[in-house]
Amino acid sequence: MRAVRIEEFGGPEVLVPSEVPDPVAGPGQVLVRLAAAGVNRADALLRSGRYHRAGRPPLIPGVEGAGTVLAVGAGVTGFEVGDRVLAMGEAGRPGFYAELAAVDADRAVVLPDGIDLTSAAALPSAWFSAWYCLHRLARIGAGQTVVVQAAASGVGSAAVQIAAAAGARVIAVAGSAEKTAWAAGLGAHDTVDTSVYAGDAAVDEVLRLTDGRGAEVVLDLVGGPVFTHSLHEAAPLGRVIAMANVTLTPSTVDTRDFYPKNVTIHGFQLTNLLENGYDPRPDLRELAEAVAAGRFRVPVRSTFPLEHAADAHRRLEQRENKGKVVLVME
Repeated sequence: MRAVRIEEFGGPEVLVPSEVPDPVAGPGQVLVRLAAAGVNRADALLRSGRYHRAGRPPLIPGVEGAGTVLAVGAGVTGFEVGDRVLAMGEAGRPGFYAELAAVDADRAVVLPDGIDLTSAAALPSAWFSAWYCLHRLARIGAGQTVVVQAAASGVGSAAVQIAAAAGARVIAVAGSAEKTAWAAGLGAHDTVDTSVYAGDAAVDEVLRLTDGRGAEVVLDLVGGPVFTHSLHEAAPLGRVIAMANVTLTPSTVDTRDFYPKNVTIHGFQLTNLLENGYDPRPDLRELAEAVAAGRFRVPVRSTFPLEHAADAHRRLEQRENKGKVVLVME
């Protein structure tokens, strides 16, 4: 089969189109002919050797995809050959930058009618992460205020819609007027452009928008110094969720930034969550059904052929894209 492999860690140029043996569906697995695969920050970190759970090359990157079931392994129920499915995995296992993937059946969901495979490929990582962080950790509700850092990213664009659909007031923080306007089009009620309100000025603007109180929920998708801003933007009894550190720089935390306000800090890491027994399938089914019903829009703004995975990574790392970057196999 065609696949893209990492033979050595490095820049986008190390993503090499290759011919590799076809996988087979082992016990508890389904073999999926992939139509599309999502491109994520974790893939870029894996490629560069900076992902904290990376194996050793050669590796096929990709943690999510969608396609059609070709074979069903021993002991698997609920799937038939020909089913349209979305699936998720771990960094380097099974690897979705490929035509075929042998996927654990408990990480795959049959898709409803009304959702295309390219959109479905964007759900398992970014959309599931936003959904879990907002509904399971933050317990968002109507009338609350939610700040979304990096609101134009794949996770951020999902979080804006999920929070707005729950009746929350959304403040979208992003790095340009174009990105904040785009987030507003997804349902954000207020926006903060960090090219105008840089550093502590962004905190001041969030506090101004909330009459000095801050937000009940702050979803931090950036890390580094932005995590400190997130703590400052949280309201009394608020919840701050750290689910990324794309800056790869330490966050300096002063306990006085959160304990006097009774703020709760949650950490989120997808692979660790799954390894510790969380079943993502009910959440994934609910998300897929909501997209199929038109309640959510999955913004896939850039697609690349599988062989151009290096270009897809360059686009992702330029941080100019709005929404998801997706590889398509045909």
